[in-house]
Amino acid sequence: MKQVLVISATPRKGGNSDVLCDEFVRGAREAGHSAEKIFLCDKKIGFCTACDYCQTNAGECIQDDDMAEILEKLVSSDVIVLASPVYFHTLNGQMKTLIDRVYARFTEVRGKELYFMVTAADTEVANMQRTIECFRGFADCLPESKEMGVIYGTGAVAVGDIKKLPAMGQAYEMGKAV
Repeated sequence: MKQVLVISATPRKGGNSDVLCDEFVRGAREAGHSAEKIFLCDKKIGFCTACDYCQTNAGECIQDDDMAEILEKLVSSDVIVLASPVYFHTLNGQMKTLIDRVYARFTEVRGKELYFMVTAADTEVANMQRTIECFRGFADCLPESKEMGVIYGTGAVAVGDIKKLPAMGQAYEMGKAV
């Protein structure tokens, strides 16, 4: 059994990328894995201030917010799923803030299986590549981690559109295949 951690960065609960997260979780649980979804907008996470306090204090951040709890879960998980809506051809601010704050303990977030899920109104996968490249840049900093899959939720304009698109089934199947 693997420990799966899904990070939903959308500001809309029940939004298109959040629904994909739920499908991934459903598939992973049906396959017998433990799976948890973190909805970032429910968490208080400050911006990294580049003070480097964490680098001289065993990964402890000077900020008193929810990131310490999330970092513990990132370190202890086997699988990490990052999901973001695509805003202006890149990931949203909530996800970028999380990624920046992983700096405190990034060397401990090692050996992970990584999945990336993105949604956008755009129908061109090529226009979503910057977002995936941001995720890949982050993944390159996590020792011994491996990208396992990408889901492109293209053409998801309004809330709920994703439910009619192939990405829904892909998220469920990818979760089952963890």
